[in-house]
Amino acid sequence: MAKPTSPLAQRIEDLINFDKRLFFVIIVLLYISIRFVTNDIILESIPGYEKLAQDGSLTFFFIFNALDYIWTPFALLWKFTLTSFTIWTGVFILGHKISFRSMWKFALVAEIVFILPELIKLLIYISPAESVSAQEIKDFYPLSLLNVVDTSDLHRKFFYPLKTINIFEAIYCWFLTLGIHIYSKRDLKKSFTMVLFGYVVPLIAWLVFYMLVYK
Repeated sequence: MAKPTSPLAQRIEDLINFDKRLFFVIIVLLYISIRFVTNDIILESIPGYEKLAQDGSLTFFFIFNALDYIWTPFALLWKFTLTSFTIWTGVFILGHKISFRSMWKFALVAEIVFILPELIKLLIYISPAESVSAQEIKDFYPLSLLNVVDTSDLHRKFFYPLKTINIFEAIYCWFLTLGIHIYSKRDLKKSFTMVLFGYVVPLIAWLVFYMLVYK
């Protein structure tokens, strides 16, 4: 016999009961718009930007950025699929069942969390000081461990992992916990355990692997 849906789960389901295809389009457009402006700021922070742009020295950067915009929807689709699969697998290994399709849709909705750091970064550097370099803007990730350590002598292989460990990842984990709570009909404590096993552990494993193979 199926367990009854909790009042919290019912409220969240009602809240996210909207067209996910339209929401995906909105997410993609938000990412592209924010990154377009941010990349423009980064390019303008390069010494002699105007001269380099005129003589074609920055053509590679323009092409790379254009390809990044084109790749954005596919990267998001891959992220939602991978996240949902690792969680689905972790939940299954722990002896529970959850709908992969439902979890995929919830991962899509939860992605709104990661729009915030992109927006914060844009607002912080919308008028950067002359002393701020393009690399500093690239490396910045709000409310991450990278912001609280001295990076002057830090090896580049630690930058990505330290950026990944941030407040927004913690909020994302809580969102995923709510998603599992909704679709597995387990309490929040068990749902959080499933997130730890199905998302946090694979994420840590990936970060460790990244640091080991970084050259």
